[in-house]
Amino acid sequence: MARITAPSLVDIARNSLDRHSVDERARWFGKRVVELLEIDLVVHGAERVPPGRAYVYMSNHQSHLDIPMLYASLPSPTIRMLAKKELFQIPLWGRGLREAEFIEVDRTNPGKARRSIEHAKSLVREGVSIYLAPEGTRSRDGRINKLKKGGFHLAVDTGTPIVPVAIAGTIDILPRGGKAMQTGKTVEVTIGAPIPVEGRDLEGLSREVSEFLKQHVER
Repeated sequence: MARITAPSLVDIARNSLDRHSVDERARWFGKRVVELLEIDLVVHGAERVPPGRAYVYMSNHQSHLDIPMLYASLPSPTIRMLAKKELFQIPLWGRGLREAEFIEVDRTNPGKARRSIEHAKSLVREGVSIYLAPEGTRSRDGRINKLKKGGFHLAVDTGTPIVPVAIAGTIDILPRGGKAMQTGKTVEVTIGAPIPVEGRDLEGLSREVSEFLKQHVER
């Protein structure tokens, strides 16, 4: 994290932080976590996602390690994530996240939450893919919880296809509440085909994404 934050803060001070640099550092971070923890990362379905446009990626949420696994796996070159406000309160790290166009979500303040979605919409319209975990919090047992609707509103309002992503195995490395990370584990990431949102209702989209996640995680 320090090796991403430090050069980004230098770039911020020089007013020279650009998306490409953020993209490269985020992917390096994901791949470096895989190396350090000796993770056997198995990715299925990246070829299902055509290049050249923005997507709204939605995954289940098992662990803090989901984020680096996704940056090491997802095919879109530029991805920004919705993240809880607490991450943005970390000194230096929080400033780096904001300047790098990551999106702060305050679930206790509906007004701020709506502004976060508007920020995400503006990025999507510029061709930036967005990632979020619609469960809203990490699963305690790996099973899929009820999905929240905010991300589906984002996709429908911008006409952006949803790409469902199932993550299995990060809970074995660092479960919710865990303090020590395990090494030498397998993580499987399954990327679904983009789901068109035109003419679809939120309930139907939520059900389709939930079914995909359950199919590939709750085996």
